[in-house]
Amino acid sequence: MTQSVVVQVGQCGNQVGCRFWDLALREHAAVNKKGIYDEALSSFFRNVDTRSAGDGPDIYKGKICSLKARALLIDMEEGVVNEILQGPLRDVFDSKQLITDVSGSGNNWAVGYKVYGCQYRENIVEKLRKTAEHCDCLQCFFIIHSMGGGTGSGLGTFVLNLLEDEFPEVYRFVTSVYPSGEDDVITSPYNSVLAMKELNEHADCVLPIENESLFDIVNKIHQMVNSGKLGSTVKPNSLVTSSAGITKTVQEKPFDAMNNIVANLLLNLTSSARFEGSLNMDLNEISMNLVPFPRLHYLVSSLTPLYTLADVNIPSRRLDQMFSDAFSRDHQLIQADPKHSLYLACALLVRGNVQVSDLRRNIERLKPSLHFVSWNQEGWKTSLCSVPPVGHSHSLLALANNTCVKPTFMELKDRFMKLYKKKAHLHHYLQVDGMEQGCFSEAISSLSDLIEEYNELDATKSGLRTAPSRLKIAV
Repeated sequence: MTQSVVVQVGQCGNQVGCRFWDLALREHAAVNKKGIYDEALSSFFRNVDTRSAGDGPDIYKGKICSLKARALLIDMEEGVVNEILQGPLRDVFDSKQLITDVSGSGNNWAVGYKVYGCQYRENIVEKLRKTAEHCDCLQCFFIIHSMGGGTGSGLGTFVLNLLEDEFPEVYRFVTSVYPSGEDDVITSPYNSVLAMKELNEHADCVLPIENESLFDIVNKIHQMVNSGKLGSTVKPNSLVTSSAGITKTVQEKPFDAMNNIVANLLLNLTSSARFEGSLNMDLNEISMNLVPFPRLHYLVSSLTPLYTLADVNIPSRRLDQMFSDAFSRDHQLIQADPKHSLYLACALLVRGNVQVSDLRRNIERLKPSLHFVSWNQEGWKTSLCSVPPVGHSHSLLALANNTCVKPTFMELKDRFMKLYKKKAHLHHYLQVDGMEQGCFSEAISSLSDLIEEYNELDATKSGLRTAPSRLKIAV
């Protein structure tokens, strides 16, 4: 059995990571009734003997003693990590696998990457190696971070770079939360574009997620609950209730529900690595089958049913409807409509009591409405995991390598250029040691090249691509 390590960086990364571990424990508790440490648990958790002093030895068989997440928590402000360590999950994290500071990165990519990266490099490498040593067969690093702030964007991509240097054979999956246009961090376009250059060069797969899409989804769920369409009750132990049992409204604190969506995405993504199924998909198969070109590794994700994320009492979606939902605009985790764009490849990760025949029937039904590149018309990868999400009969995660991600990058480029043309806020970055104006021009050039690659693919869909010039031979 393979293992994966989660590296959560910055405020957003640690909040999403905390939700992931909570949900993962609930899922395993629902399946593992006897409390035995099995292969499913070993993929993301160590079983540590706490009876001995210090860092106790791992127990590979028998009863669960003390589960420790295969995780590294990094934040240059200690508030969120301290909150986690005082919460119900405090015993799940190894206190030696935390790296915090007090001053933060001040919403500045350069401080996160250049300053804290250099300062904490050895410490980060040491803790990554320590985590890797506890794995029999380390297959993947999951990085969770946001693009808009300083620590998530700067130190997050610095860690990504480190992982490529130190563990070149281990896959690097990055979950990146992109800021909305109304973001309260004025410098977020700078941070995002600088971070994207690193993602382009060092990630194997990136799952881009937009705050705006998450907020829209949470709003729709609350509207439907309040209108009575989904049933007016929220479950007593719901994830949208606080520890005191008081229901949180979207106006009060929407981030908890938004973080749940991202955590559920990761839960479904890793389900085949954690549980048995008739058609399991290894994590390395996602990169191998969905990324035909090294830089075009941005996978648009959609999740259905979304209502699992609200923990409301509702009937399950019909299976065929679930497949249709996965390709609708409302279920995408970025502001995009994949049906009207070009697919390079698509993966369907299904959980629950679903047959291979159901999968094939729905793919054949959906095929006519989807546009695939001419050289990969059968570009489908499928997975069936027999264990459904807690409280539901089935679920579906769709991962699409699709040109619909291009408008997100174009909008980001426009927001960057508005600031950069005026050289606004540039001095905050240039006063950091090792940061030069050339870093900005290289970053925007990298993003422009990426957009152009998507343009070339889109041109093949519309038939606008000109024929390549041929070698002329003089007679």
